[in-house]
Amino acid sequence: MYFLEAGLILIVAPWSGFWDRNYFSRSDVLGPILANPFVRGGVSGLGLVTALAGFAELAGAFGLRRHPREPQEPHPH
Repeated sequence: MYFLEAGLILIVAPWSGFWDRNYFSRSDVLGPILANPFVRGGVSGLGLVTALAGFAELAGAFGLRRHPREPQEPHPH
């Protein structure tokens, strides 16, 4: 659940008002970098990867993954 939650936050946060009002955005050095749409998109992309990892972990926790077939015993001839 942590990966899913963190991923969703990283997807949404760069495009919210919080992103523009945080401490680092007020910096003369980091402000223009954080305002760059490519940086925002990169953070959202990282959030997407993190959310997908969260979905994969949840699928494994609930047993939704496919299990490889167990080897069958040979039939006697």
